[in-house]
Amino acid sequence: MARIEQKLPVSIVSRGNEVFIQGASDEDVGGAAKVLQSLYDQLRRGGMVGKEEVDAALRMVSVEKTESEPLNEDRWQIRTDRKAVAPRSPNQAAYVRAMEQFELVLGVGPAGTGKTYLAVAMAVWFLKQRKVERLILSRPAVEAGERLGFLPGDLKEKVDPYLRPLYDALADMLPEGKLQTRIEQGQIEIAPLAYMRGRTLSNAFVILDEAQNTTPMQMKMFLTRLGENSRMVVTGDPTQTDLPPGQPSGLIDAIPRLEGIKGIGLVRFERGDIVRHPLVAEIIDAYDGRPV
Repeated sequence: MARIEQKLPVSIVSRGNEVFIQGASDEDVGGAAKVLQSLYDQLRRGGMVGKEEVDAALRMVSVEKTESEPLNEDRWQIRTDRKAVAPRSPNQAAYVRAMEQFELVLGVGPAGTGKTYLAVAMAVWFLKQRKVERLILSRPAVEAGERLGFLPGDLKEKVDPYLRPLYDALADMLPEGKLQTRIEQGQIEIAPLAYMRGRTLSNAFVILDEAQNTTPMQMKMFLTRLGENSRMVVTGDPTQTDLPPGQPSGLIDAIPRLEGIKGIGLVRFERGDIVRHPLVAEIIDAYDGRPV
């Protein structure tokens, strides 16, 4: 309750099973009541409620008055084998809606906004519901560059560290045994972007992560892999490219080309959508806005 009082101009008093909310306006009191109701609903469903959940409820309620429907309804939860994943900001909710509605979605914004995590959760849900036959998760291994040859091991062992965030997200959604089985059966494929060339990706949910590290030609190659009955999600942060100096980013190039095309969704995340650690937002501000 103290966290809610910090964020909203209200006073909350608990007496037994009753909660009393006082505020300067009915809007503030109503907002606090919606936050408390949302948190109570999470507990009732068996979920955990901590600081992150309180902050998420506050973010959602802050814009709910401008939406035609509540943003924290059960219908926006993505239910995977291990957990239910729910949007924690208005833009995350828009992202979930876009992935449900559009065949191609671009999620663009700073680190920690849940772009990859929500995309992986949605992909697992599509596979669980048998809306697709396989998941394909990809990243450009740009960070390796010429250094790749100096790493120990075969090609898979050299590339896997760059794909590890995708494995980690999948491990949050699927039990270890089931994840490994699906990978061995070919239902889940995690591969570098170069492996996508020449393929037609049909009946699949396809994710390209860290897309800011593609070149325009690589991006065009990837986007044109989209096949029948497939979903494609492209995520990235245009401010964090690892491309050589002077090399344009395929993600930055693609946004103005694709924006407005029917069947393509574009969701721009902002600093307020950062749901990782509170310090992440401060770190981003430190690098983006303060001279050294």
